[in-house]
Amino acid sequence: MVEHVDTRSRAMLVTRNFPPLLGGMERLNQHLLESLAKVWRTSMCGPAGSARFASTAEEVREVAISPLSAFLVKSLWFSWRMAIRQRPEWIVAGSGLMAPIAWLSARRSRAKVAVYLHGLDIIAPSVIYRWLWLPFIRRCDVALVNSRATMALALEKGVPSERISVVNPGAEIPEFDPQRAARFRAAYDLGDAPLMLSVGRLTRRKGLAEFVAKALPVIVAAKPDAVLLIVGDEARNALHGGRGGEKDHILRVANEVGVKNHILFLGHCSEEDLHAAYEASDVHVFPVLSLPGDVEGFGMVALEAAAHGLPSVAFDAGGVSDAIEPGITGDLVTQGAYDELASRVLIYMNRTGGGKRMPEGCLAFARSKAWTVFAQKSLAALGR
Repeated sequence: MVEHVDTRSRAMLVTRNFPPLLGGMERLNQHLLESLAKVWRTSMCGPAGSARFASTAEEVREVAISPLSAFLVKSLWFSWRMAIRQRPEWIVAGSGLMAPIAWLSARRSRAKVAVYLHGLDIIAPSVIYRWLWLPFIRRCDVALVNSRATMALALEKGVPSERISVVNPGAEIPEFDPQRAARFRAAYDLGDAPLMLSVGRLTRRKGLAEFVAKALPVIVAAKPDAVLLIVGDEARNALHGGRGGEKDHILRVANEVGVKNHILFLGHCSEEDLHAAYEASDVHVFPVLSLPGDVEGFGMVALEAAAHGLPSVAFDAGGVSDAIEPGITGDLVTQGAYDELASRVLIYMNRTGGGKRMPEGCLAFARSKAWTVFAQKSLAALGR
């Protein structure tokens, strides 16, 4: 029996963001590795514990993410050694942070280098980052960006336009369970209460404290039994925006304006409970803010909401306009217009029965940005 030998060329992913760490960037990098594996034999240098989530990689070198300086030095050493030994065709940085490591490893092994950029990768407030990291980002052969807004930021910082490809993150369409929403409501004793949902790590940029102070009282006045469900924990492993204490800040504001009893923190949820939260809710709220040195590059949770047939009401900030199709998957409101935001939320709550949800338009939009589409666009940008 002749043993099959894989003669494909190689590609390597270097990233700090990968499961078991939680978040949208982590899921994206996992899908990016799987996309590369469709064409190349793959390897990865990633965070501690990542090997068991990288089934498509032939070799994984793990590095503890803290302290950051040690992570960067060790990642460079491991990536450099793997690149020399494997001679990959492409080395891909999973974020701007890893661009220097990818570029230096590629330089030594004569590989081409690509980077996947989020908004913060371009406008991170650190002077050292802008001075040392941005030049490497500009030198990459290909820059994949998560939205048109991130593309505009990259162009402003001198990334050549011919090297940029917009590749939106994707979404998975879950299998619908007609009883899941009812079980979720019963488990949390929510009855028929109108439900708003927020999903994501608790950071200043997400704008929840301002939403609670300026929009939630208006909504509760019109819908006295309304509840805001908040799924997500403090962003303690984030490089930017993870100051901690955001939950306490939100609760303090809620107490001041008299809506504390209308907020339910669910923390980190299992995949099953997250599906249930989406399906049980009436509207997804996404009051994100564009702040100095901090911007929402895309808004994966709005796309995930659409994949569950749930409309989103959001501020038109950063790259969120790539994640929401107005009138189809929800509404975009000018940042800071809290009365208008509350009004749009109430419109969805006031719809009756199944009319509260927008399954056909939402699902069609989510399918147009499925992870299979992400893979196709990523590979096309890399010449495949």
